[in-house]
Amino acid sequence: MADDSKLPERITVLAKEFTPAAMEFHRRNMSARGYRMEGQITPRRYMMIDGPGEPSDLFDGEEYFAVTFVHKDATE
Repeated sequence: MADDSKLPERITVLAKEFTPAAMEFHRRNMSARGYRMEGQITPRRYMMIDGPGEPSDLFDGEEYFAVTFVHKDATE
């Protein structure tokens, strides 16, 4: 098992479909690595802003399902 002190506090996975996002928790055995799922798996549109201008679409404006895993020892 990896050194827990080097694990990121949060990991977010993006998927084009719901099922792969939902299965990632089990596929990567996130519970054994000290993670829990945070919130719901929802489709989201992503944008990037750089400075005071308008944000631009990431992924050509396509929505992706997002699931975030938070390390159980992370402070909320």
